[in-house]
Amino acid sequence: MPEIVDLGAYGTDFISDPYPYYAELRARGPVHRVRLPDGTMAWLVVGHEAVRAALTDARINKDWRAAGLGDESVDASPLFTNMLDTDPPQHTRLRKLVAKEFTSRRVEALRPRVQQITDELLDAMLGAPDGRADLVDALAFPLPITVICELLGVPSMDREEFRSWSNEIVAPTTPEAAQAAAEAMAKYLDGLIDGKRAAADDDLLSALIRTSDEDGDQLSPGELIGMAFLLLVAGHETTVNLLSNGVRALLQHPEQLAALRADYALLDNAVEEMLRYDGPVETATWRFVAEPVEIGGTLIPAGEPVLVALASASRDPERFVAADDFDITRETRGHVAFGHGIHFCLGAPLARLEARIAIRTLLDRCPGLAMDTDPDALTWRTGMLIRGPQQLPVRWTGPDA
Repeated sequence: MPEIVDLGAYGTDFISDPYPYYAELRARGPVHRVRLPDGTMAWLVVGHEAVRAALTDARINKDWRAAGLGDESVDASPLFTNMLDTDPPQHTRLRKLVAKEFTSRRVEALRPRVQQITDELLDAMLGAPDGRADLVDALAFPLPITVICELLGVPSMDREEFRSWSNEIVAPTTPEAAQAAAEAMAKYLDGLIDGKRAAADDDLLSALIRTSDEDGDQLSPGELIGMAFLLLVAGHETTVNLLSNGVRALLQHPEQLAALRADYALLDNAVEEMLRYDGPVETATWRFVAEPVEIGGTLIPAGEPVLVALASASRDPERFVAADDFDITRETRGHVAFGHGIHFCLGAPLARLEARIAIRTLLDRCPGLAMDTDPDALTWRTGMLIRGPQQLPVRWTGPDA
């Protein structure tokens, strides 16, 4: 059995800046047996080629309940009856039904509304008399949560409560708190779906209730709860931290910020570089090996849990030249910020749309935008799933100040 790497021994530095530790691990090999900070044992995949291989290997599965992994009280929740936690053929069936409604046309139709919400949020932010704000609370969180809630048809009055449940589920403070949040969210979504069955709304959740395949297949009540949960959580958590991490990267690299301000034709590629350099998802959700699998020259025994480090893969110098440099002009193809293979993020086009609009508008309206704290003083989301600062204090000068 390979040497066990104790990630907890890295301390809080691993939370604030895991990249040097991933570089050290990559130098020793693409796959490692690790002890997570919470004591869980797992296999961690860190090399770019090994990550892509792990994400496409049919022997490395997502249905952790079938493997007997996790907490039964949490596993029983209908929240986890979704395409992210299933394998083919169930995954294929669920994704097909959702993809029928979550189309590129529906996403593109949101563009004017995304711009309007962005403008309104910046109006409020820039009204601060001291010219200071927390960008997470002012823009990075409220924009995507408003967009995804409007898309799905979730009442605005419920969004702050939903935020607290989501934060607890993706970055648990205790197992008990995570279970309570999951139970509360499942109960809420069940009631929301029941209310929509009798209505003739045109939101996405109502469409998912009605949609059926050619053979009449539809999402079951539990599957509807699971899909609503997945779309709501993934639909805002990714973009919250894409915006926070991306703006932070720009502000800490003034030459790149100046280049983007001088040529907004770089915007699309700049967003891709933000995703590559410091993406919102540090490790993909849990997988397990159904049978012994060799990845990157390491044999992983059957039934073992696997974490795939997307953040590490996108900084692998064997794939990207000067991988630790933030360069909005580089070739970004090959980054895995949204995953790879059959579980590639269905909402990636929406996250990209929101990021492009929000960042362009923010830079246009805040010519003097700067960080309002020492970068080393930032506090970070806990856990290894979502990567992003809890707050991002900024200040500004300019025509809107």
